Amino acid sequence: MKILRLLFALTLMAAVSGAGAAEGLVALKSPHSAKDTMDKFEYLVKKGGMNVFARIDHAAGAAKIGTLLRPTEVLIFGNPQGGTPFMACAQTVGIDLPLKALVWEDASSQVWLGYNDPDFLARRHGVADCPVVARLRDALAAIAETAVVNGT
Repeated sequence: MKILRLLFALTLMAAVSGAGAAEGLVALKSPHSAKDTMDKFEYLVKKGGMNVFARIDHAAGAAKIGTLLRPTEVLIFGNPQGGTPFMACAQTVGIDLPLKALVWEDASSQVWLGYNDPDFLARRHGVADCPVVARLRDALAAIAETAVVNGT
C-alpha cells in the first residue's frame, strides 16, 4: 500500500511540474477531451455523494464577448461532511470551500484536471494538523485519478 501511495505521489508531482501549475494546485494530465474529463469528474463527484453547486464554462463566457479561450471549465462541489469539519479547524477555510476542480486545455492541446491540494489549504489557514485533511486529500486524489485514467 505504501508503495502504491508513493508511486501515485510521484505521478502527481510529475504531472504538476509538467502543467506549470500554481502553488497548491494538483494537476493531472488527461487523455480525454476537456468536456469528457469534466463530465467524468462531475459524474464521480455525484456518485460519491457530493453536491455539485455549479459548472462554469469559461470558454463559453469568453465567446460572449467575442474572445476565443481554449476549453476551460470549473466545477464547484462538496458536502457538509467534509467541509464542516475542515471549517471547524479554521473558519477561514470557508473562503476556499466549496471545493473546486478546473479542467483546461493548454496551448499544446493537452488537457489537465486540477484542484486545490487540501494539505496546501490547511497550511494556508494554519491548521496543517486538521484531521479531516487526509480524508479530503485521499478522496479528491481518487476521484481525479479515476476521471483521467479509468473514466467512469
